[in-house]
Amino acid sequence: MSELRKGVLFGICAYTSWGLFPLFWPLLKPAAAFEILAHRIVWSLVVMAILMARLRSLKWLRAIGMYRFRLLALAAGLVSVNWLTYIWAVNSHHVVETALGYFINPLVSVLLGVFFLGERVRRAQWAALGIAAIAVVVLTIDYGRLPWIALSLAFSFGLYGFVKKKAGVGALESLTVETGLLFLPALGYLLYVENTGHGTFGHVSGTKDLLLASCGILTAIPLLWFAAAANRVPLTSIGLLQYIAPTLQFLCGVVVMREEMPASRWMGFGLVWVGLAVFALESVFHRRRQMRQLKCATAAIPPGSRPA
Repeated sequence: MSELRKGVLFGICAYTSWGLFPLFWPLLKPAAAFEILAHRIVWSLVVMAILMARLRSLKWLRAIGMYRFRLLALAAGLVSVNWLTYIWAVNSHHVVETALGYFINPLVSVLLGVFFLGERVRRAQWAALGIAAIAVVVLTIDYGRLPWIALSLAFSFGLYGFVKKKAGVGALESLTVETGLLFLPALGYLLYVENTGHGTFGHVSGTKDLLLASCGILTAIPLLWFAAAANRVPLTSIGLLQYIAPTLQFLCGVVVMREEMPASRWMGFGLVWVGLAVFALESVFHRRRQMRQLKCATAAIPPGSRPA
């Protein structure tokens, strides 16, 4: 199997795993969202520490520096907000709205690039953003409120990706630092709920304990798959694969959990999908134009002038 095909397979596995998470979080009840988040942080650090110890030495910690460490601390706060919102929303029967958040996340990333990096937006991208804005208005009317769950997920994850890009630390190393920073508060919360008699771990069943502990593995493995895909697959292909996760989340909400989908909500989601189609197609065509221009520029250079 070629490296490209391996990368695509790893990417499909990663995004499929994330897309099926809505089927997992309800299995952890009666644990509340805060307790599930705390377990996810604690067990993720255990798994990441084992992986980092086996894969490489821990000397990389000294090379991070204070600037990157502060960025990773900010990333830790953002990812905890994202995880908590997602877990609470799924277990509160708002799976469809979580899917909406991850559908519009790529468009939020474009906005962050405009406001924080001074990036220029092409006309088709503006069109996609405009369609998405109309979709949010339609869905606000449908829900009778601003779709704050979707917007919280989209912006927290978008900012998380932005901060991690600025930090420039590898996926495994950054998640190890992030969970390490959150470990003591998470452990403290678990001890608190245990002391008050509201803890789940060790009080329901052995199966429930194993499921809570598996949060660490379920966090780490898709991340490893994604890292393997990112090293083998072009960025444009990764960008298209990312829609697997919200699509599966949407199907989980509508087909499995039977969440309500009135006509107005279908209209709002339809607008989001149109905007994403415009965005994705424009990105593909823009990439192809760049490649053609590069080939033409290379062909125009006399053979003797090209670098060896």
